[in-house]
Amino acid sequence: MAAPKRQDTRKFFENLSGAGKSIAVLTSGGDAQGMNAAVRAVVRMGIYVGAKVYFIHEGYQGMVDGGDNIKEATWESVSSMLQVGGTVIGSARCKEFRTHEGRLKAAHNLVQHGITNLCVIGGDGSLTGANLFREEWSGLLDELLQQGLINEEAARSNSELHIVGMVGSIDNDFCGTDMTIGTDSALHRIIEVVDAIMTTAQSHQRTFVLEVMGRHCGYLALVSALACGADWVFIPEMPPEDGWEDNMCQKLSETRSRGVRLNIIIVAEGAIDREGEPITSECVKDLVVRNLGFDTRVTILGHVQRGGTPSAFDRILASRMGVEAVLALLEASANTPACVVSLVGNQAVRLPLMECVQMTQEVQKAMDEKKFDEAVRLRGRSFENNLTTYRLLSNRKADSELPNSSFNVAVMNVGAPAAGMNAAVRSAVRVGITEGHKMFAVSDGFEGFYKGQIREIKWGDVGGWTGQGGSLLGTKRTLPGKHLDKIAEQMRVHNINALLVIGGFEAYVGLLELSASREKYHEFCVPMVMVPATVSNNIPGSDLSIGSDTALNAITDTCDRIKQSASGTKRRVFIIETMGGYCGYLATVGGLAAGADTVYIYEEPFDIRDLQANVQHLTEKMKTTIQRGLVLRNENSNENFTTDFIYQLYTEEGRGVFDCRKNILGHMQQGGAPSPFDRNFGTKISAKAIQWITRTLKDSFKGGKMFANSEDTACLLGMRRRALVFQPVSQLRDETDFVHRIPKEQWWLKLRPLMKILAKYKTSYDVSDSGQLEHVTRVRPKESNTSSAI
Repeated sequence: MAAPKRQDTRKFFENLSGAGKSIAVLTSGGDAQGMNAAVRAVVRMGIYVGAKVYFIHEGYQGMVDGGDNIKEATWESVSSMLQVGGTVIGSARCKEFRTHEGRLKAAHNLVQHGITNLCVIGGDGSLTGANLFREEWSGLLDELLQQGLINEEAARSNSELHIVGMVGSIDNDFCGTDMTIGTDSALHRIIEVVDAIMTTAQSHQRTFVLEVMGRHCGYLALVSALACGADWVFIPEMPPEDGWEDNMCQKLSETRSRGVRLNIIIVAEGAIDREGEPITSECVKDLVVRNLGFDTRVTILGHVQRGGTPSAFDRILASRMGVEAVLALLEASANTPACVVSLVGNQAVRLPLMECVQMTQEVQKAMDEKKFDEAVRLRGRSFENNLTTYRLLSNRKADSELPNSSFNVAVMNVGAPAAGMNAAVRSAVRVGITEGHKMFAVSDGFEGFYKGQIREIKWGDVGGWTGQGGSLLGTKRTLPGKHLDKIAEQMRVHNINALLVIGGFEAYVGLLELSASREKYHEFCVPMVMVPATVSNNIPGSDLSIGSDTALNAITDTCDRIKQSASGTKRRVFIIETMGGYCGYLATVGGLAAGADTVYIYEEPFDIRDLQANVQHLTEKMKTTIQRGLVLRNENSNENFTTDFIYQLYTEEGRGVFDCRKNILGHMQQGGAPSPFDRNFGTKISAKAIQWITRTLKDSFKGGKMFANSEDTACLLGMRRRALVFQPVSQLRDETDFVHRIPKEQWWLKLRPLMKILAKYKTSYDVSDSGQLEHVTRVRPKESNTSSAI
């Protein structure tokens, strides 16, 4: 980590000083994993900019009751919170705050502490309450003044109340943000249960009906159905068509007759039929038993979904949002409306709180009026795309109903295995068959391609693939360059009209080689698209890759355990080596999720002075109540400052103050069952890729021949900020550092200052990306062929 640079920090503090300001943070409503990470980020960022930060315990109840419920927070008081589920500062439903008298008491308690900046982490009810409080603020101060409870000076110095919200809700039921804090962790709990159930159900030929949370929102049910390939899903926003009972039983019967031993039906707790009558898990079970006689069991997940440790995604999301919330409070003026910090695609944005609340309420109104298509549209593009993809993958048509495209499409994995690759292959095969193509699977990457390891792959061949780790097709790092003639021959033999490559850096280079050889080999003049899948997340043209989320969770879980192992041992520093080649993504983002003190990466050069400064930093930390340290090092960050060297240096320099341990995480980061995010991302991005292939095939088929040689027919489909975008691989060449196998510019480097701030390093923080208050978009432009939301 680079040594602190004075001129940077001065620039930062001039722009954003919190001196003389007081910020309070509270959690309200139902708890959600990741709330503690958000509280920690607010406290540390607040202290960092020179503000006083207060905890308000027990939500709005604590604000009304005052006294010991409002306590000043210190840097150390949020240590060890990152990995804890629920909310450490407590949450409560508060009837009193809904009354004018209750809000008057709350205002008095805030004025006594000089608190005029409030950060509220909760659902739409909690945030609506905060907005009302803000609107009434000057009137409440007048009343307190008249009653003699505060003086003129107090009323003047506390005249404005600023509010910033963060949405903590496992249901993901708030409009304006793609993800709320806690949703990803809840999906982890659901998928863990589904994976466990799958193994027992396989043994017995069973049908399982799973009830998941979501009284008013079907997000958890829908995404978990996508992530496990459920046979049927019931959600409140889109009730099944009349006659669904017979349709569902017919579908279950057909899948069982094809030799599938397991059926999974997922029911959101708020599921309803077209008349608004509830559809319960018990009634679904009774229906299956009555009509089909299948051995059927119900599992109600209940509060299990709220529990457990937060996922890496939720920790990072909450940390980013917490820092953004403090920035929003510091920049707020008398005219700034209460805002909520949201996530759109891969970008943190600020939206007016009441616009989001209003839109959230409109969803419920649409459902009450039975305008279900409208309810789905109001939920946002992310929800809509999930529903579209689920329908596409679950609706198996009879061969006679399929369009006959007469095109052959090949799917392959290239590079190292990444969790989520199988979900991507399953999605590609099934969407391809639905679009009328004949799908072919290539085993063992380009090596298998030139050896002719190519076979037709059918709908049933990919059943149960979503939850499998690794690559079931087989994958190799071989590049096609030396075998172009043989690959061209195989494409001719099998009449391959389009190619989908799912993989890492070798897949990208391989596609470049194939498209560059089109003049010589006309067989390569077909639509080709690559979907990034690599734990390293080092592909140009995409912010995210399939597999990196699973790897991050493996790193975070291991760091949690390692930190816990030191709880009985005073003063210990752990040095942990992560994968990633020359790309520091896993180390940096894993460090942010695990609460690392320092992270060494190739992209940010460091020298011996930096290492000494870091040792000194940890030595100072050991004098506080936090007596353990965590240092992450990306495997290729520096050829001389190896993990062993850093371990020995820290051991020597820290002698008498702390002792050291080292761990090399190795290939455990590549293994394991894919996370819900990777299953879902792989499923959706592959479906998009096949739909692009279908369009491009139609456009390129002229005069009875297939010919596609323009650069926009060899693309990479990547996540860029807010949308999925198809980009010609030839245009990405200039953005690539081929020697180190990384993009020349990487978005996540902006997260490094954030990680340093939370570890108490002085640093500059680029705020040019934030500070823009946007509006909730209602009318959306028609999707183009090149981009769409995820």
